[in-house]
Amino acid sequence: MSDPTRSSALALLAAVLDRRRPLEEALDALPPLAPRDRAAAHRLAAAVLRRTGTLDAVLEPFLRKAPPAGVRQILRLGAAGLLLLDTPGHAAVATAVALTREAGFAPFAGLVNAVLRRLAATGAEALAGLDGPRLDTPGWLWTSWGARARAIAEAHLRPAPLDLTWRAGTAIPEGAVALPTGSVRFPPGTRVGEIDAFAAGDGWVQDAAAALPALLLAARPGERVADLCAAPGGKTAQLAAAGAVVTAVERDPARLARLRETLARTRLEAEMIAADATAWRPAAPFDAILLDAPCSATGTIRRHPDVPHLKRARDVMALTEAQDRLLDAARAMLRPGGRLIYAVCSLQPEEGAPRIDAAIGRGGWREDPFAPGELAALPEGLTAAGQLRTFPDFWADRGGMDGFFAARLVRTD
Repeated sequence: MSDPTRSSALALLAAVLDRRRPLEEALDALPPLAPRDRAAAHRLAAAVLRRTGTLDAVLEPFLRKAPPAGVRQILRLGAAGLLLLDTPGHAAVATAVALTREAGFAPFAGLVNAVLRRLAATGAEALAGLDGPRLDTPGWLWTSWGARARAIAEAHLRPAPLDLTWRAGTAIPEGAVALPTGSVRFPPGTRVGEIDAFAAGDGWVQDAAAALPALLLAARPGERVADLCAAPGGKTAQLAAAGAVVTAVERDPARLARLRETLARTRLEAEMIAADATAWRPAAPFDAILLDAPCSATGTIRRHPDVPHLKRARDVMALTEAQDRLLDAARAMLRPGGRLIYAVCSLQPEEGAPRIDAAIGRGGWREDPFAPGELAALPEGLTAAGQLRTFPDFWADRGGMDGFFAARLVRTD
């Protein structure tokens, strides 16, 4: 018989691959499900999204012609269970066949049964000789990452650990390890809701790399600081915990609600503004601004394996134009001599240093490079130009980190 885990995983795959909805959004739209089943469905769907190219390659020899999209998703789920998640062969086949009937594809139940039985007999040998990192990476991304493409793609094959930014002076919870940059890390698969100290408000979920831009802004107590495009709130919480007077600007009401929940749980305060940061203006200029701009999010593929399925090369140009508009708007919000950290969780070169060069070229900015001492805990992240650049293969022995770019600008007039 099928089970709610696989039925839900199939719904998640259909949402991402057929309707191009983000995985987290699709997860929120699932019918009520026990937390353990919900987590298992997410894990199974994420495994398929992470290894789609490899799964299609092992299935291809057993298919005479392309099956309907829904059947292909079921075959991918079954193959992922067999080859990636150590599901017993009989269970993987039986549940896939039942799911085929339940999903309205009964005429294909025999095909699903035959293909997965043959794959179960082949076992791990089916993966031998396949170039998984290359198969699982869209060509445009592989090309754009240049010489680092293979190291990045290999890092994407592994689920990410759970990182939290932890309130200073609070004991590190059991099961976590402290990272050199100040974050704490739990093993992959850890459910944050089961960490008592998290529920008590002692920390918030944030990849170790994502915590760096706020650290580099170095907000001081009493400074007026803006966090633009602020949701889900990790950086806002960092700035508020540092003692800054924070204004968090976010245009998406649903995401702003998540930010509000983060602040309430952590007992931190910030002014929250529901507005488009390109159009909103403060009553008085800020001392400092953190702009974590909307981007392609290719630096977060370890955590969000739906990203390669949702983004296209053509999306990057539109994003860079929006990033330029946000930089221009931020300059108008900042006092002369005030500083800004521009950051993106992207691996795409166009969204990084060229945006800083373009902003300086339009006037009113100078770059203030990061000094080695500011990144003493992550010296490999400091570029020759004094900018921050992290990659998913950094700290490979610790579980990696997200890909981020950050640079510091100072308003000159």
